[in-house]
Amino acid sequence: MKLPIIYQWLAAWIGAMSVWAFLLFGFDKRRAGRTGGRRVAESSLLLASALGGWPGGLLGIVLFRHKSAKLSFQFKFAAAFLVWAALVAGILKLTRVI
Repeated sequence: MKLPIIYQWLAAWIGAMSVWAFLLFGFDKRRAGRTGGRRVAESSLLLASALGGWPGGLLGIVLFRHKSAKLSFQFKFAAAFLVWAALVAGILKLTRVI
């Protein structure tokens, strides 16, 4: 069974953004443990998550234990997921897939 093209594009986008978000979380965690060097801005981590990288971001939070104790970031991350979910639901509804 072949998936509709919108699902194929959506899966590819989520995959690419998840890899990017995961790498950002890992890079920032590495920089957090060292002195000096520029860190990744929280807004960049959240933007990558809101644009579809939330699975990779979540994996980065769990695997690297990065930003896992910062409750304010967790709320922002959840909001980023909700933004993504609303966008996807809207796109699917407009294309009448669901």
